[in-house]
Amino acid sequence: MTAPNGAATPLSRYGTRVPTVSPRKGRTSVPTPTPTAGTPAARPVVTPTATISTMIVCLPDGLPSQALTATQLDRHFGVSGTLQPRFWASPAMWLWQRGHLVAPRKGRPVYCAGGPAKLLDLAAMRHAAGVGAGIRHQLWQRVVHGTRPATPWPTLLARHLADPARYPRERAVADFHHQPRVNAMRMHNAASHGSGYLSVGQLEMFQAGPMAYQHYSASTAVCGDALLTPDGHKLAPASDALTHRVTYLEQANRYLDTVEAHQRLIAVTL
Repeated sequence: MTAPNGAATPLSRYGTRVPTVSPRKGRTSVPTPTPTAGTPAARPVVTPTATISTMIVCLPDGLPSQALTATQLDRHFGVSGTLQPRFWASPAMWLWQRGHLVAPRKGRPVYCAGGPAKLLDLAAMRHAAGVGAGIRHQLWQRVVHGTRPATPWPTLLARHLADPARYPRERAVADFHHQPRVNAMRMHNAASHGSGYLSVGQLEMFQAGPMAYQHYSASTAVCGDALLTPDGHKLAPASDALTHRVTYLEQANRYLDTVEAHQRLIAVTL
């Protein structure tokens, strides 16, 4: 059917016919604006460098025991730091096997800087770290009760790096520390010492929830902040943001779960 003026009319969703409106003569459609040289470009995305304090080094086969020192690790692998007694030795280890551990210490469990994977109790380390993290998260919930979720430091740092002129670092630091939740954590740390300390650097991890924080702490206990494979490949998070930390922990845990029993691991504090 056609309209009285002879033009076709589309059918509306209500079942009535609406006459087609023809554009008036002399009128042109407004063109879509296109970017010009003076148009400001989109703000670049800047990823801050991740903080690496502990690296797990997987030593190549055949490496002599004399190379298991901080000086030799720096010379041969470019890892400059000190050996860290971080790993738990397996309770099923024989006394003569203690000589295969790196920098063992007395006590139960036996702490050491590393050794063959079969002599390290990685499962117990994960379990203990997860239990401790659960208790710590309960404490954190009481400390920050009544405060709003805060913006993590990596987010503000990335904003500063993307536009240092408009958002200087001093302002980013001030914005972070002026948040009530951050102040609640800092006030707790000022009045507490030892195991009750709550790192504001882990704010994003705390805010992810108790189970997420437990899994994060359990994985970090074994994987550290970075991992160096025997062939020189380095696994590390892209930044301190939780999403990048999780990506690293997925890769590092998958690698450590598949290493051979004789593979030697060593922890280094950078």
